[in-house]
Amino acid sequence: MRNNQNNFRENLEKGVEINISPLIDVVFLLLIFFVVTTVFVEETGVRIDRPQAVSAQDLEKTSIMIAVTADNRIVYAGRDVSLNNLRGIVAQQISQKDTPVIIIADCDAAAGRLVEVIDECKLAGANQVSLAANKVTK
Repeated sequence: MRNNQNNFRENLEKGVEINISPLIDVVFLLLIFFVVTTVFVEETGVRIDRPQAVSAQDLEKTSIMIAVTADNRIVYAGRDVSLNNLRGIVAQQISQKDTPVIIIADCDAAAGRLVEVIDECKLAGANQVSLAANKVTK
């Protein structure tokens, strides 16, 4: 009996340790899970001064983003694209799935250039072609 009391005292003096290694592993797994499953909305890579609209809606995460700059350049995925190549790019992206096309046009972009871009997207097979705008808050 005396021996058991000595063992108990020795254990109390040593203290109890909590192993947090499994907890750290779980936290890192959760972090990796959230980073991998997060979907980011990709912008076009150029600065665009969007027009204002009260009826503006949020961008879809799976959209094809095409920008028309103030100097009438067409930009897709951060690269300048010619009007002739735009149809092929849009057709390739849409062939994978029925993806909406969102055109982000600068306020100073020519209306004629914007119509040309919309036409090329429609000819490529895009069913949903929308224009992006900043939502006006009341």
